[in-house]
Amino acid sequence: MQVSDYGSVFQPFLDHLRFQKRFSAHTVLAYATDLQQGFAYFRLAYGVERPEEVLPAMIRSWLAEGKSEGLTARTVKRKISTFKSYYKFLVRQGSLSASPMASILSPKLSKRLPEFIKEEEVLNLLKALEAGAEDGRSLLARTLLVLFYSTGMRLSELIGLRSDQVDYGRATLKVLGKGNKERVLPLSPFLIATLQRYAQWREENAAGAGPNFLLTEKGKPLYARYVWKLVNEYLTGATTLDKRSPHVLRHSFATHLMNQGADLNAVKELLGHSSLAATQVYTHNTIGKLQEIHRKAHPKS
Repeated sequence: MQVSDYGSVFQPFLDHLRFQKRFSAHTVLAYATDLQQGFAYFRLAYGVERPEEVLPAMIRSWLAEGKSEGLTARTVKRKISTFKSYYKFLVRQGSLSASPMASILSPKLSKRLPEFIKEEEVLNLLKALEAGAEDGRSLLARTLLVLFYSTGMRLSELIGLRSDQVDYGRATLKVLGKGNKERVLPLSPFLIATLQRYAQWREENAAGAGPNFLLTEKGKPLYARYVWKLVNEYLTGATTLDKRSPHVLRHSFATHLMNQGADLNAVKELLGHSSLAATQVYTHNTIGKLQEIHRKAHPKS
C-alpha cells in the first residue's frame, strides 16, 4: 500500500466528521493531513500497511520526532486528538477491539488568557471612524469593526454573512457558526445605523454583487486575509496591544460584557460556544474589575 492509498482508508472517518459531526471543510482537511503525515511515518519507519498494525510505541516515536523538528505542544496535542478520534471511530465501527491511543497522554498547555482592547480605546476608534470619510473602504472598515465588537462574530461568520440574515425590523442578525449551527444575535441601534449606512452604499455601488452582505470596495466578496489586514490597519495606533486581529475584537466583546456584569451563560450563547468551559476563560480577565468593585463597595476594603 502506498502512502497515497491511505486516503480510501480514512474516507469513512472523514465523511463521519463532515456529515455527522458537521465539521467545516477546513477542519476536516486538518484531520486528513494529520492522518496522512502520521501513517506516512509509520509505513516508512515500521513498514506498517494497515491502521490496525499501529502500536503505541510507533505513535510515541512519531510524536517524538515531531517535537525534535520543532512542533509546538499545541500542535502535538492536536495530532494526538486527531488519532484518538480516528481510532475511537474504528473501535465503534468494530474494526478494532481497542485503540492504541489509550496510553498516549496529551501534553499540558499553559492557559493563554485572551487579549482584549480597553473599552476607551474601542470607543475612541469608533468615534474617529464616525467622523471619517464616506468612501467604500472607510465604510467597510467601520462596519467590520462595529460588527466584530458589537456581536462577537467570528471571522468566518462575518465573511459568510448574507443580506437576508440581517433583520432590521426585529433588530436581529442570524449567524451560521461552527458545525453549521445557527444563532440569533441582537442588534443595537448604533449597529443598525452602521449596517444601514453600509447597505445604502452597497445598493448604490454594488447592487448586483450577489448575496454576500459585505464586499470589498471593488464589489467583490470578502476573504479572510483582506479582512484581517483591514482590521489590523485600523487597530494600529488605536490600541497598545501587539495583537490586532478580528479575534481580539471578539475577545473584547466578551470581556467587556463580563466586566459589565453579563451572565456567563448569555455570553456563551452570544459567542456560539458549545460548552461553558470555553467561555469561562473570560472570567479571569474580570478579576481586576471585581477587585475595583470590592474596593469601592465593601466597608472593610
